[in-house]
Order: sequence, then structure tokens, then C-alpha cells
Amino acid sequence: MTFLQAIILGLIQGLAEFLPISSSGHLALLQAFFGIESDSVLLFTVLLHVGTLISVFIIYWKDIVALIIELCLTIKDLCTGKGLRINSSPTRRLGFMIIVATIPTALIGLLFEDFFESLYSSIVSIAIGLVFTGAILLIAERAGKDENDVMKMKFRHAVFIGCMQGIAICPGVSRSGSTLFGGLIAGLERKFAVKFAFLISIPSILGSVVLEAPKAFEQGMDASLAVPVIAGMIIAAISGIVAIKTMIRVVSNKRLVGFTIYVWMVAIAVFTYVLITG
Repeated sequence: MTFLQAIILGLIQGLAEFLPISSSGHLALLQAFFGIESDSVLLFTVLLHVGTLISVFIIYWKDIVALIIELCLTIKDLCTGKGLRINSSPTRRLGFMIIVATIPTALIGLLFEDFFESLYSSIVSIAIGLVFTGAILLIAERAGKDENDVMKMKFRHAVFIGCMQGIAICPGVSRSGSTLFGGLIAGLERKFAVKFAFLISIPSILGSVVLEAPKAFEQGMDASLAVPVIAGMIIAAISGIVAIKTMIRVVSNKRLVGFTIYVWMVAIAVFTYVLITG
């Protein structure tokens, strides 16, 4: 992997993780194009995920700090016999919604891990995932009422969004697009739907890092790749910040159709390539 390839992969990871175009699908396609074996850059992939986590922490640091404080207060309430008091504040309710949404994602990921991994062996499956992503974005664009804030959000909404995030483990299916679709279908207010989609990405991405890290460190990495890898991670963090801010604006203005056109064009290009090359 060259320095330029690391920069490109970092840029695509940061943008595609938060724009609804599938980072997993784009990285898999680029690695195939560059002739890079995914197992040989596993540590790099893990560090790219760390870069995107940094993006979320930078944009939503106030919310994250508030959630941590509320977690401590919840533990205090439990210890003093007051109970969970889920509805005592919007922040506490948000924390519980994030936990509820994370559970189905984790279950889907663990139960179907082998199936999801098998899909990465074919670029056709990636193209199919991109077609699916474009379709749900079209539906999300035309979603009905967007009036539910965190206090009106139901636990069934969080479960549904979590299931959509679990489905997004498939290559080509956008995690941000799927969770945003789930939030808008559930009637969440658009800015809150974006925030919730990105906040629940924290345990999802962190879980992925924790699961992949042991294998990645066991495989190690060529010392000569240290600079490209670090540069790629930094680029992933910076581009991730840009992508998050872009999504907040785009979703508020109901302009998701452009992403549908894009992912469908990429899918058509992949299908065409497969037909030509046999």
C-alpha cells in the first residue's frame, strides 16, 4: 500500500462512513482496484475506524459528555433506590434509546458474522447492497411526519433503527443511510434522526474495533507503512467531520436523492464491469 493509496482510503472511509454511500462497500471496491488484500491491511482498517470515531467525538462531544454524566447519575439513582428514572431528562432517555438500539445490532452482527464476511468475497454483493441503499434513501426522502423528539421516541423505534444498523453490516449497505432511514420512518425530527444515527454509530464502530483489534495486532504491520497509516487515519477523521456536517444540512433540506443517484451509478458500473470481465 502506497502513501497515496492510504490517503485515498482514509478520505473515502471518513466520507463514506457518514455520507449514506457505504464505507465498507467503497473500501472493498477500492482495495480490489488497488490489488490490496484486505487481510494484509486489517490493522489499517481498524485505525481508519478509530479515525471516524474521533470525528463523532469532535462533533458531538457535548452530547457525549452529557450522556456520561447522566450514566453516572443513573448509577447513583440505582444505588439510592430511586430506580432507572428513564424519563427524568431527555439526555437520560437518549442514553437508554442508544442502548436499546445497540442490542439488535450486536445480535445481528454476532449471529450472522460468517454470512456477512462471505459477502465481501464478491463485488456483485456489494453492488446489490448499493442498490438497496439507494432504494431506502428514496423512501427516507419521502418519509412522513418528522415530529418525534427523544421524549416522544418509543423503544420500538430504537429497536427498528438498531435492526437497520445490523443489516448495514452487509457490504454496500450504508450504515448511516440505514439508520437514518429507520429514524425517519419512525417519525423522528430530521436533525434528531441524524444525531441519533451518528451517536449509535459509536458503540457499533467501537465494537467493531474491539473485535478486530486482536487479530489485527496479531498480524502486525510493516514498519514502513506507519506514516501512510497514520496519515490515512488523520484524513479519515477530518473527512468524517466534513461528512457529518454535510449530512446534517442535507437531511434537513431533504436532499438525499443525490446520494441515491450516486450509489446506483456505482452499482451499475460494478455490474457492467462484471459482465465485461466475465
